[in-house]
Amino acid sequence: MALTSYAALWFLPFALPISIWVAWNDMKFMKIPNKAVVALTIVFLVIGLIALPFEDYAWRWLHLVVVLVIGFLMNMIGGVGAGDAKFAAAMAPFVALGDLRMFLFLFAAVVLAAVVTHRAFKRSDAFRAKTPDWMSWTRSDFPMGLALGGALIFYLVAAAVVGA
Repeated sequence: MALTSYAALWFLPFALPISIWVAWNDMKFMKIPNKAVVALTIVFLVIGLIALPFEDYAWRWLHLVVVLVIGFLMNMIGGVGAGDAKFAAAMAPFVALGDLRMFLFLFAAVVLAAVVTHRAFKRSDAFRAKTPDWMSWTRSDFPMGLALGGALIFYLVAAAVVGA
């Protein structure tokens, strides 16, 4: 089952500011705050009850568990940061299982766009002058919160507009 426009419209106003906060915080501090992970989880906990049929809502908690386990394992081998793994897990219940393939393609596109955009702004003297204290300019690793937050926003907007 795909995410309905109805559900996406319920989730979007709450997930949007959290996703922007995550992207900004990861670029500035190279950290995704645990408060953001908890906030997004609470959004699903509360709004999910309104936006989704109860059976669907209940099963989606399994998405969080599965992604958290995968993220934990990837973190152990150095593949992703702990904040990235936790935020991905908090995002997981928002993604309908029927949309998984589409979401993975969307996520791949957003990661590519985020890397290219981040690298371009990193080389922009004008932009860097306005954000001189951002840690992501001087680190070799990528602030994945930019891509994670962006992917959730694009997914929810797509679902709201066309029913994903």
